[in-house]
Amino acid sequence: MDGDVVDQILEQWAGVEPQLDVSPMAVIGRISRLSRIIDVRLAEHFAAHGIDDWMYDVLATLHRAGEPPELTPSALVAHTMVTTGAMTNRLDRLEARGRGSRRPDADDRRRVVVALTPEGRAVVEAVAPGHYRLEASLLGALGPRQRADLARTLRRLLVELGDTPRD
Repeated sequence: MDGDVVDQILEQWAGVEPQLDVSPMAVIGRISRLSRIIDVRLAEHFAAHGIDDWMYDVLATLHRAGEPPELTPSALVAHTMVTTGAMTNRLDRLEARGRGSRRPDADDRRRVVVALTPEGRAVVEAVAPGHYRLEASLLGALGPRQRADLARTLRRLLVELGDTPRD
């Protein structure tokens, strides 16, 4: 197997600061570089459908909420890891495009519910199949067992760092 850019960086550190333990970079650097590469490829896919990654994230989160496809803004914030201010901006933009709507909660008029519109559902249904094919192709160098092992390892690290589901 050929080396990657992180191998080169590790070698450079070993040459100038051999006493430093830069071994964590072998993982952190690769995760960071993978994240950027994946983000670019996904952005290209979303752009081909006339949307941005944030839009797919919100629409898909509403879609997978089940029937009816709606959530409170705070639930959307929890599931998408953005600030409330960013979510407000995103919801404004979704509403302007007719892909989401806000209304008072029927049970508690102090709360707002965000619903997926038929147009929003159509976007998710059009984009999702290709999105997951793209993700599978990005992992094409790994076999099923390697994918499962990597998923377990990454889950363990995320849970340890506090990335757990919130109510």
